[in-house]
Amino acid sequence: MTTDRRGEIVDLRSDTVTHPTPAMRKAMYEAELGDDVFGDDPTVNALEERAAELLGKEAALFVASGTMGNLVSQLGHLGRGQETMAGATTHIVSDEQAGHAVVVGTSIKQMAERPDATWDLAELNDAFRDPRDLHEPISGLVAIENTHAHSMGRPLPLEYVRKVAEIAHAHGVPLHVDGARFFNAAVALGLKPRELAQPADSVMFCLSKGLACPIGSLVVGPRDFVARARRGRKLVGGGMRQVGILAAPGLLALRDGPAGMIERLAEDHTNARRLAEGLAALDGVESPGGLAQPTPGPLDPGRAVTNFVIFRVRRNRAEFLDALRGRGILMIEYSHDTIRAVTHYGVDATDIERVLAACAAALRETSPAATGAVPQAATT
Repeated sequence: MTTDRRGEIVDLRSDTVTHPTPAMRKAMYEAELGDDVFGDDPTVNALEERAAELLGKEAALFVASGTMGNLVSQLGHLGRGQETMAGATTHIVSDEQAGHAVVVGTSIKQMAERPDATWDLAELNDAFRDPRDLHEPISGLVAIENTHAHSMGRPLPLEYVRKVAEIAHAHGVPLHVDGARFFNAAVALGLKPRELAQPADSVMFCLSKGLACPIGSLVVGPRDFVARARRGRKLVGGGMRQVGILAAPGLLALRDGPAGMIERLAEDHTNARRLAEGLAALDGVESPGGLAQPTPGPLDPGRAVTNFVIFRVRRNRAEFLDALRGRGILMIEYSHDTIRAVTHYGVDATDIERVLAACAAALRETSPAATGAVPQAATT
């Protein structure tokens, strides 16, 4: 028997809108608790041990958000006045309120990104500062984003990550991975998480996106680095007490096999690809441009390899999104006059067909796009 879900909202604004599974809610209620600042919360301790083991690192730290995770990672790696090399459109550069400067006291050298989200490795090698030059900051960190949001959620291949790490390490600098959607990358590439994490000195990943937990992220890396990051977490107000309530869903999410939430990310990727294919067939949908698909013309469904679909409409964008909202479909304005839709737990194949029907109707009833500059919108 099929349940009639036509009156429900299909929210594709982000994979942060997921709700915890019934098992997660039960685990939260039953979680063993202690004071995490004293290191006494057994559920947090178990989650940190599991995260470190899963990614093949010595230790892990539970934090409130991905932004906090990146921030305390920088505090763990860098001294004041040092410099990080990071992609020009990455979250650390564009979407974290310049925390590197405000809190860490460091600068960022922005690296040009190619459509596959990679950098020119010769340019990376040349980007390191001369420590003998008194005018220049000291290079202290290389940071990459995997998956890379603005290229339509592209996963960075293991061989590329290895080469970036080799260059960083040759200059005596660690590699940090902003892996907010790290497990999407691993699943898309067909790799075990520890394989993809191996070249990196530290990795941050979010529990609250595709893994469907209500809150939280983890930072993994060497034990001494995690100890410094833990001090940084306390500095920025992230010392939490009986936080096992929030850690308990993470333990479920990180289970192996169908009992966890990692393998099921492949369903989100399949749904995103179907959404991209359906959108590409609609008159009025086109390439988003930029890193997501630099070639003008129809939307290329092959760009949707994880759970992101970015596209442009030859219509008034605000009217189009309003028309979708009136049909119970939520998407979001993204940078450079584009629209972003993100698939996640709670959105199934039937929902995707409903979304496509709503998009077709919205395109028919909205006015053509106006010419001229359109404000950009940033989001997580």
